[in-house]
Amino acid sequence: MTADLLIHDAYIYVDRGWEIPSGWIAIAGGRIQSVGDSGSAAPPARRRISGNGKLVTPGLINCHHHMYQNLTRSYAPVTNGSLFEWLTGLYPLWAGLDEEAVFASTYVAMAELLLGGCTTSMDHMYVHPKPFLIDAQFRAANEIGFRFYATRGSMTRSVEDGGLPPASVVQDEDVILEDSVRLVEKFHDASAGAMNRVALAPCSLFSVTERIMSESARLADRYDLRLHTHLAEDPEEDTYCREVYGCTPVEYFERVGWASARSWVAHFIYPKHEEIKRLAHAGVCTAQCPCSNMLIGGGSADLMGLRALGMPVGLGCDGSASTDSASLWLEARTALLLGRYKNGPHSMSARDALDAATRGGAACLGWEDEIGHLRPGACADLVIWQMSDVSLAGALTDPVEALLRCGPATAGTTIVNGVPLVENGQPDLPGLNDVLKEHLKQARRIQRLHP
Repeated sequence: MTADLLIHDAYIYVDRGWEIPSGWIAIAGGRIQSVGDSGSAAPPARRRISGNGKLVTPGLINCHHHMYQNLTRSYAPVTNGSLFEWLTGLYPLWAGLDEEAVFASTYVAMAELLLGGCTTSMDHMYVHPKPFLIDAQFRAANEIGFRFYATRGSMTRSVEDGGLPPASVVQDEDVILEDSVRLVEKFHDASAGAMNRVALAPCSLFSVTERIMSESARLADRYDLRLHTHLAEDPEEDTYCREVYGCTPVEYFERVGWASARSWVAHFIYPKHEEIKRLAHAGVCTAQCPCSNMLIGGGSADLMGLRALGMPVGLGCDGSASTDSASLWLEARTALLLGRYKNGPHSMSARDALDAATRGGAACLGWEDEIGHLRPGACADLVIWQMSDVSLAGALTDPVEALLRCGPATAGTTIVNGVPLVENGQPDLPGLNDVLKEHLKQARRIQRLHP
């Protein structure tokens, strides 16, 4: 059978435990058709791409992000703030979001993710000063051809109710629930190889009411959806939950029906050991955001420690307000460095970090059958990595370790659903230049900068 695309003469990381030092990978119909080594015959193909001895991996999976925040990237007044300080400083600016701003920020975020080797990303859109913002995100994703897992975030508690955001970005409970159903029925595609999916994602335990948490869990059961929220991110969350709910954040999470295999949480820095074990046993997954955590200086989840207790861990680049970069390669490298810094050089390898960025992310999204690996039948989402000859000089024995120990690395070719969206290190997105101009206009407006 003739393939649509054949990548040959590459070092192929197919999956954990399966690597082909000199091999080929054939793509047909948006799927991995077959893989083989240099000693086996590759199928004929309509197009051939030489790997030139480079490393090929599954596309990386981003399982926690806030794409709209690149409109306030490196915003000077809050760059040295704590989590709550930069939130209170930026919420009034984010109140200016509209469909045009969200389309531009989503498009730019996805272009940036593609350059960092990411082929599937969720987004946690929880600020809704105007309607139909997630619709604008799907418009951007579909125009690009990016595999997108939107999450319908929400907030109900404004400063008037003891929360952090202004009233202009929070919503009524019924509005949130009705729009959640609308988005699921309009965009969620549960079929194999889907490009558009939707999950439900109240922002955090201290930003929404108990009804929103409980009703979201019920909707997830009704529509067979996944659930996402921030959990155990900051010590102040413990104080809040004890004062308001009389329990720890994890105990409250369990009480509202979220401790199930539907759920993945972001950060998960401050749980107790027994709480980790309980959630791991229930099937909950975690998204670690190493760069964001380190920039805020608020601690970070122990990736390998969580995995040792049975909890799958993926990686997220988080929002640009805290990270200012959306490179999953950088997150994987930082996860490796942070893990070894905390627990010693024997505790974590580059393959562990790559596994978190691929298989771990797929577990968070409940999608391990089709993404996060390059086994035959998987979605054809993959990356041919590039690095300068200077950076790789002397790295002769282990290209997987070299990917994260050397660098910087970027995507030379990024393929999503069998279609190259980055080639020769450049995004093949015809609308990008126009979108960047619009993004600049929107960023200046939202940051209240004069023309």
